[in-house]
Amino acid sequence: MDEQKQTPLYSALYEHHQQQPISFHVPGHKYGSVFPKEARSFFVPLLHLDVTELSHLDDLHHPTAAIAEAQRLASQLYGVKQTYFLVNGSTVGNLAMIATVCQENKKIIVQRNCHKSIINALNLMEAEPIFISPEFDEEVQTMGSVSFETIENTLRQHPDAAAIVLTNPNYYGMSIDLTEVVQLAHSYHIPVLVDEAHGAHFILGKPFPKTAIACGADLVVHSAHKTLPAMTMGSFLHFNSRFINEKELKYFLQLFQTSSPSYPIMASLDLARYYLSQLSQSYIQQLESQIHYFKQQLKQIDGIDVVESKNPLVQTDLLKITLQTRSHLSGYELQRKLEREGVFTELADPNNVLLVYPLALVENIDVIIEKIKKALQGISCEKRDEKRTFQYTFPTSSEVVSYKKIKHRKRKVVPLEEAVHCISAQMVIPYPPGIPVLFVGEIITEQHIQLIQYLKDCGAYFQSDTINDGLEVFE
Repeated sequence: MDEQKQTPLYSALYEHHQQQPISFHVPGHKYGSVFPKEARSFFVPLLHLDVTELSHLDDLHHPTAAIAEAQRLASQLYGVKQTYFLVNGSTVGNLAMIATVCQENKKIIVQRNCHKSIINALNLMEAEPIFISPEFDEEVQTMGSVSFETIENTLRQHPDAAAIVLTNPNYYGMSIDLTEVVQLAHSYHIPVLVDEAHGAHFILGKPFPKTAIACGADLVVHSAHKTLPAMTMGSFLHFNSRFINEKELKYFLQLFQTSSPSYPIMASLDLARYYLSQLSQSYIQQLESQIHYFKQQLKQIDGIDVVESKNPLVQTDLLKITLQTRSHLSGYELQRKLEREGVFTELADPNNVLLVYPLALVENIDVIIEKIKKALQGISCEKRDEKRTFQYTFPTSSEVVSYKKIKHRKRKVVPLEEAVHCISAQMVIPYPPGIPVLFVGEIITEQHIQLIQYLKDCGAYFQSDTINDGLEVFE
């Protein structure tokens, strides 16, 4: 029997439900019997799975039965030494893997366009980040990957770094083969940690990009809920290293993860792994054909184009579709037009709207295409205002003051135009994608201010309370 057809954790929960159990344990909804009647019909089927660490349902923090078996099957599918289920999203995976390799004042080489959780981890551990800038992709108009040459030069300058932390693919699905990078880092005995949140399905192989696991990365984080059929916050952390202490990793996972893990989320990870394992190559080929048809139809719409990187080193994820404005409208304005027709997209930026296609054939694809065409009808190709074509790039080099040196300094808010040369006391994060424009401890440049003002003018949403009044800086 194919082991991957088994769903040990989900099956254990289903069998428990079939016993019609009487609950004298947490959670307080008692399998949905104690719940507001207005929402009961909507929630109760899921609440039957929402249990706690009963004797026969295992324990995430010391798995020996169903959870251990579910994790083993995931590690078998992904071809790693160990896979850990995460119920606090890829955020907790990033925190745990950086904490595992990091010591106070230790250097960590970090890709600049990383998720805020990586910056939070560096701050928490009081590391010394060495930021390396990615290259700007002219076609997609966004930051892509870091070049091999940049990494090579950085390793030569900092051979004592504790780790390299890379983000691959980026939010737009742009991915590179990391094999050479990993081999180079390993020659320095430096582990490579990869936030591959958007690449949980890359294990399928072509036509998808090469997974960081196959490239030899030491730790890889996957947001299973992004492209696999897992519930929100369901993620994987894959361990496959000879440089990293797995006991330390387990310790930090227990430290950062909730002591009351969600069984529905864990069961959905078990089912997502099962779903992924059962996808046939013929089905993937059908999916590829449908996505090609979808893109061709979208290309017929005036005022937008479907764009992908033309960099020969970059492969774009099949599931990521970037619509780029060819009109006076920004990506944010295109997104709002789509939402008015009931089409909700993953994110917008000043130039683009990003669609995440399901890892499945869509039955009503023509109906959806017509909705998109209706939403964007009447938009004509026009030359964009120069004020709205600012190149969305980060400073090529960032000067950062040690977290330890600024930890106890006082803060104040200053107007944007007065913040240049100050030390930032906040992260400025347009969300999504959650990639900070400015870090805590980063010395603010004129380029930072121009980029923040540009994003504000375009209508970006910031995860910050002070951005409208100015920036919080250290005195």
